[in-house]
Amino acid sequence: MSNRLDVWLGAAESALRAAPPTSLLPAASELLATYLQASEVTLLLADYGLSVLQPVTQLPHTGTQVPVRDGTAAGRAFTAEAAVVEVTDTPGIVIAHLPVTVRGDRLGVLSVRLPEPAEGTPRMLELAAFATALGHELIVAERDTDLYLQARRRRRLTLAAEMQWQLLPGRGLNRREYTLGAHLEPAYAIGGDNFDWTTTDDTLTVTCTDGQGHGIDAALLTNLAVSALRNARRAGIPLEEQAALAGEAVYAQYGGKRYAPSLLLNFDLATGAAHAVDAGSPQVFRVRGGLVEQMLLEAQTPLGMFQETEYRKQPFSVTAGDRLVIVSSGVHGSPADDGRAFGEQALRETIAATQRSSTHETARALVDGLVQYHGGSDLPEDAAVICLDWRGRNQPPGS
Repeated sequence: MSNRLDVWLGAAESALRAAPPTSLLPAASELLATYLQASEVTLLLADYGLSVLQPVTQLPHTGTQVPVRDGTAAGRAFTAEAAVVEVTDTPGIVIAHLPVTVRGDRLGVLSVRLPEPAEGTPRMLELAAFATALGHELIVAERDTDLYLQARRRRRLTLAAEMQWQLLPGRGLNRREYTLGAHLEPAYAIGGDNFDWTTTDDTLTVTCTDGQGHGIDAALLTNLAVSALRNARRAGIPLEEQAALAGEAVYAQYGGKRYAPSLLLNFDLATGAAHAVDAGSPQVFRVRGGLVEQMLLEAQTPLGMFQETEYRKQPFSVTAGDRLVIVSSGVHGSPADDGRAFGEQALRETIAATQRSSTHETARALVDGLVQYHGGSDLPEDAAVICLDWRGRNQPPGS
C-alpha cells in the first residue's frame, strides 16, 4: 500500500469516526468528492433475504432497490465480493461498485460515480480500502441508530425475527484458516433457527440451534439456549459441558416440555482436529474430493429435554479443501407435497452442484433450492444453513 494511500485512508477513517452515526453517507460523499472528484455516492445495503440491495436514505424517503441476481453491476460486486466498474453514457465517467465487507460479513455495496480510473490503479485501491473502512464504521454506528437496520428491510420483520437477527453474530466470517457463510429463511419471519460462532487465536466454535415451535415462543426458547451456550463458553468450559449447562438452563425454564436441538462444533485451527456434540436434529455434510457425504455423529438428546443430561463429545477432523455444510431440520427434514424430505436426495444434489460457489452463495443457494423444492412457495419451517470452507494452517489437501 503506497504512502499516499496510507495518508489519505488514515484521514478518511478519522473523518468517518468523527461523523454522527446517521451521517456516515454524507461524510463519505464529501470525502470522496474532495479526494477523488466523485460526483455521486450511494450506499446499498443487502436486505435480510439477500435478494436486493437497498439504498440508505433518511426515512420515510426510499430509493430504488437493486436486484442482487439480475446481472446488475452492483449485484455482481456483491455476489463476487469484488469491484465492478460500470461504464456510463457520459464519456470519461464511470460508476465503481465496491463490496462493503467486514471480516467476511457482506453488508452491501458502495457505488461511486467518478472520473474513469485505470484498472488496478491506486484510485481503485483507495476506493476498496475506503469501502472496507466504511463497513467497520457501519457496524459501530448500528449501536446508536436504527437507520442502517431499517434500510435493510423490504418489509416489516415479525417480532420473533427481530429477536433472532439481533442474536446472530453476522452472516459471514473470514480468516486465513477458514471462511464461513450462513443464511436464514424465511428472513422476515424466522422464529427458532439460529447459528452462532466465535473464534480465538487457536480455535473456532460453531453452533446451530433449532428452537422447537414457531414465532415468539420459538424465539424465546432459542434466545435462552444460545445465551446459555455463550455464557458457558465464555467461562472457558469444555464443549460437552457447555451443552450440559445450556440444557439445564432450558430444562429449568420449560421442565422438558420444550427443548432446543443443537449441534456444537469446535475446531483446532493449527491441526484441523475437531469435536462435535450432536444434541438434536441439525445435520452436517462434508464435501471432500468432490464427494458429498453426511457425517454420522453420535445422536444425543436435545438441550432441555431431560434434567441433568451428560453429553459426550465426538472427535473428527477436517483437512485443507474440505467443505462442511450444516443444516437445521427445517432444511434436511422438510417434506414436499409427495412426502419426500429435501434431505433424502435433493439436498446432496444441491450441495454437489454448488461446490465451485463461494461459502456465502452456497448457503443462499441451498435455501433457494429448498424454496424451489416447495414449488417456490413460502417455507413451512425455519431453515438455517452454515457453510464452512476449511484451509487450515499449512495442511495438505484432503483426499
